Amino acid sequence: MAEPRRKPLVSGNWKMHMTHLEAINLIQKLSYSLEAADPSYVDLSVHPPFTALRSVQTVLDADDMPMSLGAQNVHWEDKGAFTGEISPTMLAKLNVSYVIVGHSERRQLFGETDEMVAKKVAAVFAARMTPIMCVGETLDEREAGATEERVVGQLRAGTAALNPEQMAALVVAYEPIWAIGTGRNATPDDAQAVCNALRAAVLADHGEAAGARLRIQYGGSVKAANAAELLAQPDIDGALVGGASLDPGELAQIVHLARN
Repeated sequence: MAEPRRKPLVSGNWKMHMTHLEAINLIQKLSYSLEAADPSYVDLSVHPPFTALRSVQTVLDADDMPMSLGAQNVHWEDKGAFTGEISPTMLAKLNVSYVIVGHSERRQLFGETDEMVAKKVAAVFAARMTPIMCVGETLDEREAGATEERVVGQLRAGTAALNPEQMAALVVAYEPIWAIGTGRNATPDDAQAVCNALRAAVLADHGEAAGARLRIQYGGSVKAANAAELLAQPDIDGALVGGASLDPGELAQIVHLARN
């Protein structure tokens, strides 16, 4: 099998699930479920809650498991009087590789703005980690025909300060808000159209090299049953997986599908 031009990235976002002991058990089962060749063709990241990061990091490092550690959120300051927040420096010291930024649940439930997302993206890069920046439209925006305007607007607002090298290293996750946790998802053609529009915006703003190297994930009720058709699309380079990532066999199957 030839090495893909953009190596797929499958990321498991566990959200507010798993104690640190449950997290250890999950990644051990996930490691057993992966095939030996999977890491050569697919990058895999797991994103436990903050309370499980250290436990998962210890096991990943001790057992040399073929996956990267990720976080679900971050503050843009390295330190300060921000009760309850976690800094980029704290995550980097735990060998965190990927940080989800601007998830729709953070935007909708906790009031994160495009300006805040842009600060977080820059801070993650400054700490030598990779942001997974989420964009997505509501059902009302979709029905009004405003999908592309909305998601490209979020992309540009969150990345305006990035240079082409950073843009190429960024991961963008397109998650239609109406499909997150609902069991509904965009058709493969719909998802491809939006991801193509995102890549076209990067090509226009940051140049051909950045546009060609940027990885774009699809998220929103991704599971093994629908992953193959989504991952086959030319501008979809992986998946940001929510509920299905809590099942190690299911997540491993999505990795297999991304490999193929």
